[in-house]
Amino acid sequence: MKPKLIRTEADYAAALRHIETLMENDPEPASPKGQELEVFTLLVEHYEEEHFPMDLPDPVSAIKFRMEQQGLKNKDLIPFIGSPSKVSEVLSGRRGLSMAMIRNLADGLAIPADVLIGRRGSRRVSAVAHA
Repeated sequence: MKPKLIRTEADYAAALRHIETLMENDPEPASPKGQELEVFTLLVEHYEEEHFPMDLPDPVSAIKFRMEQQGLKNKDLIPFIGSPSKVSEVLSGRRGLSMAMIRNLADGLAIPADVLIGRRGSRRVSAVAHA
């Protein structure tokens, strides 16, 4: 299959099938098949970005997700947010995040600052092709 811009759902489905075929052989990144896989992945990502945009999660959901991933308890957030009562208020949605909290959480838990700021209309790229 020759690489081309994906303009239709049929093109998209064909590109995904082709990516699956390429991935079955687990090509080295520098090989011709590895480079072809990268090109098709970029084409699919571009199509998905335009046709299936994903909103960023709300800040509290992102924090709770990271806590679950890392097995953290509320008390583990005290160094990033402040007192136990502040942690509780933030996680319940009764208190917003200050800039200091955002910086601390971004640095300490590797949550992107734009997620913690909660910018409306911000988008992130789908990761379907990175499977």
